Amino acid sequence: MAKILWADDEIDLLKPHVMFLEGKGHEVKTANSGNEAIDEITASNFDIVFLDENMPGLTGLETLENIKKDHPNLPIVMITKSEEESIMDEAIGGRIADYLIKPVNPNQILLSLKKNLEGKRLVSEKTTSGYQQEFRQIAMDLQDRMDFKEWNNMYKRITRWELKLEKSNDEGMKEILSMQKKEANDLFSRFIEDNYLEWLNGTEEAPAMSHTLLQKKVFPHLNKKTFLMVIDNLRYDQWKVLQPVLSEYFTIEEEDNYYGILPTATQYARNALFAGLMPSEIARKYPKKWKNDDDEGGKNLFEKDFLEGNLIRNGITGKFSYNKITNLNAGKKLVDSFSNLLQNDFNAIVYNFVDMLSHARTDMEVIRELASDEAAYRSLTLSWFEHSSLLDIFKLIADNGCDVIITTDHGTVRVDEPSKVVGDRNTNTNLRYKQGKNLSYVKRDVFEIKRPEEAFLPKLNVSSTYIFAKDTKFFVYPNNYNHYMNYYKDTFQHGGISLEEVIIPIIKMSSKTTKKKEEPKNNKYDRYKR
Repeated sequence: MAKILWADDEIDLLKPHVMFLEGKGHEVKTANSGNEAIDEITASNFDIVFLDENMPGLTGLETLENIKKDHPNLPIVMITKSEEESIMDEAIGGRIADYLIKPVNPNQILLSLKKNLEGKRLVSEKTTSGYQQEFRQIAMDLQDRMDFKEWNNMYKRITRWELKLEKSNDEGMKEILSMQKKEANDLFSRFIEDNYLEWLNGTEEAPAMSHTLLQKKVFPHLNKKTFLMVIDNLRYDQWKVLQPVLSEYFTIEEEDNYYGILPTATQYARNALFAGLMPSEIARKYPKKWKNDDDEGGKNLFEKDFLEGNLIRNGITGKFSYNKITNLNAGKKLVDSFSNLLQNDFNAIVYNFVDMLSHARTDMEVIRELASDEAAYRSLTLSWFEHSSLLDIFKLIADNGCDVIITTDHGTVRVDEPSKVVGDRNTNTNLRYKQGKNLSYVKRDVFEIKRPEEAFLPKLNVSSTYIFAKDTKFFVYPNNYNHYMNYYKDTFQHGGISLEEVIIPIIKMSSKTTKKKEEPKNNKYDRYKR
């Protein structure tokens, strides 16, 4: 039960309310003035304070300010006769926990108590109860033969419960959800194995994928000044924790997911995204600009050229820019020169931090500690974003009344189950996919493609094979097996098949800024023509 301080210069008139609370088992201490309330709080600890706004002497707002100096986390409920907006603004600015208008009834007081003192417990219990009810339905739906749209919705459902349950204290229920998500990833891997090649070869309806994304989801919106923000390695759950921050500046007009191509790795997926072509098509069209796994040098050095070619093929003219941000200084530099971007009709920006964060978590012990699990990984992403130049860029986009489309090239999955693989010295080092000749592997752990041309992947030699790790597995060579198994277990990797890597977000937002910049009368962009 709560220990309550109620400060009001007419406290005697509130005796029925005090008795009501005491009847509910709460301890209530009263004060007749702001100074008396401050003395009581100095002398004793309270769980919550009910504070009258209009008291003689020290006013409620002045009392609030004094209390918050020494007790910033003490919940204070402001009670007032006034409905003036300025008083409400001051009270809320003073970080009150609630705001009640006189006359108050006992149930209002009780509700405020529950919200402030029992809110987390009640939300946790409600969330746990809600997931318990939906657990059976999710389990039944997983056994159905779902299509790509239904798998998209399934991933959203699982993510929604994951985000809700992370605020719960029920560790048992979190474990049950984790097991259900693992089952979903196993079934999803089989779904991709059964349908992926049919999507690529046109024998089955396909979702929007990396190489068709710009045509289907971006180009149709280029009838006004637009920014495309590609945040490398951004998962759907990470987008959902960034969404409340961006919602202060933008209206979300469309929120969807698309399917990344295999391998779900930057070299393949992001080049395909900008080029509007599959990897083997890029290698054929741009032989000097495509880099295979065993080639030296950067693998994503020509994204601007690929994007330009994609725009031209789709009949889109107009001035565009491409910028890639890989460090803090580059981000600050783009913020400082943002006005130059406003001269363009279309601006594409690649931001690499989230990908670097996932790799740093593998290599640096301190990052492993900070991002010890999925919830901590999301929290670290949010903390970085709130203090990043990326948020500054978003604010500038909003201030100038522009639209923005957010997406990524692939997601990442937390791996926990090693799978042995053997290859020659030319086999690539990625933990979630391998390509090479004479590969030896556990077949049940992988989706194998022995004819790379069927998946529009480069074929380096006659016997080239690609294998993709399913669900949460990762590849380990037999040499020093135990060392690498322990080193990479519970790290975030990408390149294979999982809900988190393949089903990735694309969001269209418009600025909330009311004063829009005037669009050019003769827009250089043509709408995407089918």
